[in-house]
Amino acid sequence: MESNYTIPSQTRIGHVHLKVANLDRALKFYCDLLGFTLTTTYGKDAAFISAGGYHHHIGLNTWYSKGGSPPPVSSTGLFHTAILYPTRKDLAAIVRRLIENGYPLAGASDHGVSEAIYLSDPDQNGVELYWDRPQEEWPKNPDGSLNMYTRPLDLNNLLAELN
Repeated sequence: MESNYTIPSQTRIGHVHLKVANLDRALKFYCDLLGFTLTTTYGKDAAFISAGGYHHHIGLNTWYSKGGSPPPVSSTGLFHTAILYPTRKDLAAIVRRLIENGYPLAGASDHGVSEAIYLSDPDQNGVELYWDRPQEEWPKNPDGSLNMYTRPLDLNNLLAELN
């Protein structure tokens, strides 16, 4: 195997495909609450949703999981899906929406490079909602490497973006 290969810098993760127990319940969370748009369904057991008209950012299916239960916390699998918002104000708007709808948040963190909200979808899949600070503001160590951290995020300060 070639040892000096690096993935092209323009590479992106295009979509995530989640197994869910109940497709309608998952669509209510991702479309009705988070605001994704349904782009198509694949029979009665799968749906594809997006932001901004892309073919799909998230696939949801019950092919092997209809009526299933979430995996144990101590098992391997997806830790969370991260949804990147374009601005801090956009992140504040979805946080306000979650709070107004009484949806429980699992955490809120400042990572230096980003600010993030953590929650679980109805199938207990982890979801991170975040925005990235401009790259020139990212904290750096003396050697130039990133100095990411986890500190509490001030939700009141974030929500002040909406005033």
